[in-house]
Amino acid sequence: MARQGLVTTVSSHAGTAAVVGCVGSVRDRVAGARGLLEDFGQPGAVPRLPIGDYAAVLVCRDRVLLVRDEQARIPLFFRESGGRVTAVSTSARCLGGIAELERRYFCRYLTGNMAQPHSDLTPFAAVHRVLGGEVVELSISGEMRGRVVRRFRQAHHPSVPAADDGQHLSAAAKNLRLALESAVRCRVGRMTACHVSGGMDSTSIALLAARLLAAGQGHLGELVLLAGRFGRGELGGEQSYLYEAVEAIRRHAPAARPLIVDADDVADFDDFQHHAGDADEPYAHAFRAPFWGRLHGAAADLGCDTLLTGCGADPIVDANPLHLHRLARTAQLRQMTKQARAWAVGSERGLWDVVSTYVVQPALPLAAERVTALIHRRGTVLGGLGNFARPPWLRSEFARAHGYREASVAESRFVFGRKPEQSRYDAANYIAAPDSLSWSRAPQDGFFLSHPFLDPEVIATVRHLPAEATFRPGLPKAVLREAMADLLPTGIRGRTVKIPFNDLYARGLRTHGNELIDLCRSARHPLIAEMFAIDTLCQAVREAQLGLGDSYSWDRLNSSLALVVWLERLGRRPPALDAAVPVIADS
Repeated sequence: MARQGLVTTVSSHAGTAAVVGCVGSVRDRVAGARGLLEDFGQPGAVPRLPIGDYAAVLVCRDRVLLVRDEQARIPLFFRESGGRVTAVSTSARCLGGIAELERRYFCRYLTGNMAQPHSDLTPFAAVHRVLGGEVVELSISGEMRGRVVRRFRQAHHPSVPAADDGQHLSAAAKNLRLALESAVRCRVGRMTACHVSGGMDSTSIALLAARLLAAGQGHLGELVLLAGRFGRGELGGEQSYLYEAVEAIRRHAPAARPLIVDADDVADFDDFQHHAGDADEPYAHAFRAPFWGRLHGAAADLGCDTLLTGCGADPIVDANPLHLHRLARTAQLRQMTKQARAWAVGSERGLWDVVSTYVVQPALPLAAERVTALIHRRGTVLGGLGNFARPPWLRSEFARAHGYREASVAESRFVFGRKPEQSRYDAANYIAAPDSLSWSRAPQDGFFLSHPFLDPEVIATVRHLPAEATFRPGLPKAVLREAMADLLPTGIRGRTVKIPFNDLYARGLRTHGNELIDLCRSARHPLIAEMFAIDTLCQAVREAQLGLGDSYSWDRLNSSLALVVWLERLGRRPPALDAAVPVIADS
């Protein structure tokens, strides 16, 4: 890490700061680290957290502060004993003992995709996570003084005039464009890779980066257009859009370098034991790591210092269907029914399906999942398995003993909250772009993934837009289309459907399904048998091989398989003791 400059250490009269990642601009990590130290270094200072992708340890004259940004892309942990923090690291394994596992954590992990990043629990007893946006204050000798979550605060709310729908959309698009341009600007490095898939989201980010770099006449750095190309199968249909996107981007920045990586030989679950077993924590998305890992490696070989993605656009800039829940909650039932019909027509769904998904289920998530499971299971393991219900292969006695029910309640409250239409944005930050792979590869790659759509300023801008400014029946992400209308090529601007990665997943299960079953049956870690009914878990793999289930049930299966591998390999590799080697900046 020291070679790539991912950790910056600065000192001043206020103290010393070690910052992993960047505060503010990627291009000036030292200035960002100094600013963070100066803001927090004054006695009694309680500033708002600046935007960035960082985890930091600030040693001030009268206290020690552990800080993470709101996006929480970079991990930070501490070991506590008797009210005193004895060690801090970006690696939980570095701090924890493999003989002291926290079983409550595994129940929390198995409730869904978002359980890890916003939970204090870690796999190891006495090792705790600094949460996103949290400031942990210690005395100079390590005594715990307090933990406070601080949020980014936008300087002003975007103004969208109360006018007809066309003016609503135009004003909302202008605000979104400004926020996205700012988010891209602070993330551009000296050699910036932009993931380009041929979809509207990634193309929008790459176009904004191209315009920014072109305006700087080369002084701001180089641009690499990074893409994975599939020549066969369903994903082969994305090729024409990919080429159209690259051509449009290069019109704005002719010097941009296309780096198109052939990925026909990649399948999900390739080298699964390595990707899932070597992670610092159980890594639910390890099955998809082979594809992203290949793209990361190509960008790293060129010397890129940042990689921008389009992740997060779906839940952030698309119209918010949980607005229907607010209408029902405030007794505006006629308006709710009218808008639900429009949603149903626009998404080609039934009215009851829309009301059930966006009104009933957020109000009673656990009860709704239980009813759905009873209706749809019909003798299969994967049938009807949603976000929170206990998967059939998790032993009921383990779940009862270690708080699975309580974990499900906590997870459902985080996902939906008292106001689901607002909680959606918090949840999106964790579900849209899990970056465990980015972090574990960072020492060799020299960069972390960065997601402009999940920038706090972008989220704050979108969440204050009225529903009528973002919803157009049958036209997803209408506000983004309008915001990028002058830049997006015609073919991509008109897209309403993108080919999913189901083919990659199906191919991976066909290729590796029997291997995954053998892996489960041969596992020897005692916690695996204590936790899972192996025969039922193997049956779930067989059903997924046959195409049974849906994205929810497959996510639950993938998480469990990753946990089996992680536990099985837990004692076979040394902890990452060099996880935070500093690069010293001038004082």
